[in-house]
Amino acid sequence: MIILITGASQGLGLETVRAAVERGHQVIAGIRSPVKDNEQLRELQNTFEGKLTVIQLDVNDEEAIRKAKDAVEKQHGSIDAIINNAGILLARECSIEELDFADVEQSMLTNLYGPMKVVKHFLPLLRLSASPCIINISSEAGSFSGAYGKDYPYALSKSGLTYFSAQLRKALTPEGFVVYSVHPGWIRTSMGGEQATGDPKDPALGLVQLAEREVLPAQESWMINHKGEPMSF
Repeated sequence: MIILITGASQGLGLETVRAAVERGHQVIAGIRSPVKDNEQLRELQNTFEGKLTVIQLDVNDEEAIRKAKDAVEKQHGSIDAIINNAGILLARECSIEELDFADVEQSMLTNLYGPMKVVKHFLPLLRLSASPCIINISSEAGSFSGAYGKDYPYALSKSGLTYFSAQLRKALTPEGFVVYSVHPGWIRTSMGGEQATGDPKDPALGLVQLAEREVLPAQESWMINHKGEPMSF
């Protein structure tokens, strides 16, 4: 498989890159600033020679996404899966009275509009795959059942991303696509914090298995955890 992973420089994105190349897949790691040397990605490139391509892909910049799509098309011709992982968490402790709407706007730009732009431009390459897959990394924080009184920018943007996943599922399932909105759990990353209970290696492997269709959730399940188990929205 050829798998595009956004936000691939650290955390869950980096571990998903690692899991995918270890399982023999060709991976395109989208990172915001490839000019900065990423030691861990470089080590993976050296270890899995020819399996990992690092490209500049800032999900906030539609022109950069278009250029990335052109580069991927030139090199690979098509892709089999997109894992929309890039995301931000801003204004975590702010009450609604304290909220700066610049943080809300930035969160929507990155967490919702970014994945939409990536799908917009890379969908033609996915349509050339025999088993196309789109995985959007969402969160139970963006579900009605999981709503709580903080993280407004993050939760609202992830709620929108889950709904976008549902729209894509309706539109693309007849073409043979699988589309999921995945809650990876509370994991130890720069976003989740050191106090988190989960190891990012576990959801990373789960994401790759979902893309491979080794794990197949129940037919009507589209909001799921990394094990493929349905979650309430």
